[in-house]
Amino acid sequence: MINLKSPVKLSRAGAWRTYTGGSLIEALHGNQNAIDSNFPEEWIMSTVAARNSGREHIIEGLNMVENTDISLKELIENNPKDALGEKHSQKYGNNLGVLVKLIDSAERLTVQVHPTREKAMELFGSPFGKTECWHILGGREVDGEKPCIYFGFKKGITRERWKEIFDTQNIPEMLNCMHKFYVKPGDTFLIEGGIPHAIGAGCFLVEVQEPTDFTIRTEKVTPNGLKVADFMCHQGLGFDKMFDCFDYTGYTEQEILDRWYIKTQESSIISYQNTEMFKLDELNVNGEQIISSNGVFSGIYVLEGEGTIDGTPVKKGSQFFISSICEDFKVEGNMKLIRFYGPKEEKS
Repeated sequence: MINLKSPVKLSRAGAWRTYTGGSLIEALHGNQNAIDSNFPEEWIMSTVAARNSGREHIIEGLNMVENTDISLKELIENNPKDALGEKHSQKYGNNLGVLVKLIDSAERLTVQVHPTREKAMELFGSPFGKTECWHILGGREVDGEKPCIYFGFKKGITRERWKEIFDTQNIPEMLNCMHKFYVKPGDTFLIEGGIPHAIGAGCFLVEVQEPTDFTIRTEKVTPNGLKVADFMCHQGLGFDKMFDCFDYTGYTEQEILDRWYIKTQESSIISYQNTEMFKLDELNVNGEQIISSNGVFSGIYVLEGEGTIDGTPVKKGSQFFISSICEDFKVEGNMKLIRFYGPKEEKS
């Protein structure tokens, strides 16, 4: 029996992707000699399986309770009210409403978009879209270029023009339709559903998102030369209907920064004032600290340092699920933690 009144330690979960990377994630776990591969992501507190064409028989991205054959998904399904809280389970059932990832890109990701909640329900029958947030942890130069992101249409891009660029696979023009931002550690962007984007080569970040893997891709070949299956482009919608997912509103660079660049306030990286879909905090522990669930589930990931969490030795890469009924527990050591939460709970 797994005790939800204490922090539940989880095992690592990786996911195959169409792009390469991951060596910085491996270095975080102590493997300094790791090379980049098609496992550039680590999924955290995940009850979501990755969607990969040709790998449907392989279950990837699901976290397991450490040293057991029980997944976090199963643990929550067996007792959703205690695990997630009564209010949350009444509204979302067994679904956490959030998914967290570490992403380390050795190459630029393909240009993509995710559906809003409204489009996700219309096109996929899902109550969740894939609004997400990127918090830059670090990175590296790749081929002499510093880490960057592509984000949001410039003014004047229409559906017809965007589809024409897709049909001709004019990748330089595709990138030119979006704004390019160089990023540094501490930068945080909110990427709402419908906004086109691409993570550039060399970015190392934590991504907090709605719990789906609906990714519409507009490049049929990755920058590294891997052919992208048709399904991985349109996610079953077809090459015409996939363009329904894009918001063709054009923005200036400053308008994007004003609307979607998040200024961190004290320990809060992204708050419910920025979006009601999720929350991300940073905790710096120097000595000891008591942490409370306050009746709301969350997750904790160790980014730096080592110590103990509820008496369990931890180091970089350790992660825990904190249930809504978890009792107060002690964190000791010198560590930097991130703590993430699901959707904002409605007041009674």
